[in-house]
Amino acid sequence: MAHTVVHFEIPANDPEQLAGFYRRLFDWNIEKAPAMDYWLLNTVDEGQPGANGGMMKRQDPQQSPLNYYGVESVEEFSRKVQSLGGTVVVPKQAVPQTGYFVICLDPDGNQFAPFEDDRNAA
Repeated sequence: MAHTVVHFEIPANDPEQLAGFYRRLFDWNIEKAPAMDYWLLNTVDEGQPGANGGMMKRQDPQQSPLNYYGVESVEEFSRKVQSLGGTVVVPKQAVPQTGYFVICLDPDGNQFAPFEDDRNAA
């Protein structure tokens, strides 16, 4: 597996306003997800190189953008992160019918999220 960025998230004080900024800046197709306080950022067409993302209301003043990296197993990578001096700050979470993620900090305090694709996640 290539372990590349598979998704990214941008926190926003006003998601609708920031969505307009990115629409005009990059011509991204941005739509509010049904029944969620989450906006889908479609930056590339299905099957094309690149990653799509999401935007949500900022949950903390210090919240920064977050990259999700594809991995074979979030449990395996959680152990690997810790063995290399990193920290798991959010344990394994499911994204229903999509996969699992953990949020980690590297030894310099930068956050990132290993993501395991699993359409059976619940």
